[in-house]
This record gives sequence, C-alpha cells and structure tokens, in this order.
Amino acid sequence: MTAQLLTHKFTTQQYHLMHEAGVFAQGERLELIDGEIKKMSPIGRKHAACVNRLVTIFTKKLGDLIILSVQNPIRLADNSEPQPDLAILKLRADFYEEELPTPSDILLIVEVVDSTIAYDREVKAPLYASVGIPEMWLFDVNKKAIEGYSQPSASGYKQLNRYEKNDKLSILAFPEVMFTWEELF
Repeated sequence: MTAQLLTHKFTTQQYHLMHEAGVFAQGERLELIDGEIKKMSPIGRKHAACVNRLVTIFTKKLGDLIILSVQNPIRLADNSEPQPDLAILKLRADFYEEELPTPSDILLIVEVVDSTIAYDREVKAPLYASVGIPEMWLFDVNKKAIEGYSQPSASGYKQLNRYEKNDKLSILAFPEVMFTWEELF
C-alpha cells in the first residue's frame, strides 16, 4: 500500500488574503508559482549591483518609452504571481495602480541570478513563455553571461541566444536601441 501525498494549490486571491492576514513574516520574499508559494533567495551583492546597473541603463535609454518595474509582482494567471528582478512594461497612465501587469503589458522580463539559475531556466522561463511574454533575459552574474529567450510557446521559448563580451543586443520591442555586453556587465 502506498500513501498518496496531497498538496494544496493557492490562487492569487488566497495568496493576497494570506498576506493581508499576516500569515507571512514582514519583508519575507515570496512569490506564487503555479499555485505554490515559493521562498525567494536573499539578494546578494553581485545580484543587487547588476539590478542597479540595469535600472540605470534601461532608464537612460528607454525612460520615456516604458515603465520599469523593479522586483515587483506581475500577474500571469490565477495561480502565478512571480516577482522578476525587472519587468519592462508598456506605458500606462495609472502606472499599474488599478491592477498588476499581465502578460499583454510586459515587453521584457529580466532575471538576475547568482544561485538560482536552474530554477530560473527550468521553472520561470517556461512559465513566462507559456503565457506569451515575448522576451526574457537571464543574467548570470557569476559567469557574466546573458541568455536571451524569445519566441514564446506553450512548451517554452523556442529561441535562445547567448551573449558574451563584445556582443550587442536589443529588446524586440525596441530593435533600434542597442545595448553592449560591456555596458550591461
């Protein structure tokens, strides 16, 4: 006889009610992925510096064209509300006060990793692709490498580009705005 383990999957509404009721510790870094509440890794020094650098560069080059959301939640489905390091969003007059950004609002997701690269590649990237987010960049601060994912599908991103020293890249939504690997790292 084998025992069957049961799990409870949460909705975003339940997740928010739990937060409002004080179930989670103040400042605890959590996100909801496919109905499961996941504890996020602490932010290390290299990770924080990379995010700060990207915020500065994206603001300088795209400032009036986008809303740059930093480590804020996005709503992907009724059971997923991740907090990517950066989300480049379409402009909206209310700055998303009325509702969280959804896949149709998102131009690019950026995840910066120092210890969670497998999780971001194997869990978050397929999740972003499955809901149609057009592009995701993954920054590995240890290897100083950038992976660019595009062509979303239900089974994941179909296109992967790896960027290293001396490479140039642009966001699909703004192909005329070029970034160099050197300025991003």
